[in-house]
Amino acid sequence: MIDAESLTMILERNYGVVMRQIDGITHEESLIQPPFRGNCMNWVLGHLVMSRERILIMIGAPRQWTQEQCDRYERGSEPIVAAQDALPFEKIVADYSAAQGQIHAWLKSCTPADLNVEAVPHRIPADTAPKWDWLEFLLWHEAYHIGNLELLRQLAGKNDKVIG
Repeated sequence: MIDAESLTMILERNYGVVMRQIDGITHEESLIQPPFRGNCMNWVLGHLVMSRERILIMIGAPRQWTQEQCDRYERGSEPIVAAQDALPFEKIVADYSAAQGQIHAWLKSCTPADLNVEAVPHRIPADTAPKWDWLEFLLWHEAYHIGNLELLRQLAGKNDKVIG
C-alpha cells in the first residue's frame, strides 16, 4: 500500500512540473495542434482536470466541471481545432490548481483506512480497488501526459528547457 504522504509527494511533484510547462502559455498558444496524431495543450491540460474530477468524486469533494465539460476532454474525444470548441485556458489552469488544493487537503486529513476503501473512479469500467491504488494510477496517468506538455510548450514557440 502507498501511504498518503507518498501520494502527496507525487501530487505535488506533478503539479510543479505542470505549472512550469504551462507558464506563459496563452489561450491561443494552448490551441496549437501538433503536426502528428495528438492533441493541443488545451486538451491535454483539460484532460488532466477531467481525470482529477474522478479523484474529487472518489474522495467525496465537490466537482468543478459539468459532465459535458468532462466529456469534451475525455479520452477518445475529438481534437480541439477551434477556440470556440475549447474552454478558456485560464479556466482550465485555475480548475487544475483548485483540484490540487482539494486533493492535497484530503490526503493531509485521510487515514490509512480511508485510503483502503474500495472504489472505482467515475466512468472507468473496472473492478474495485482501494482508493490508494486508484490515486496512484491516476497520478501515474497524469505524469504520462506531463510529457505531452513539454513537447506542446516547444511547439508553442517557447524554445526553453524548464526541466533538467
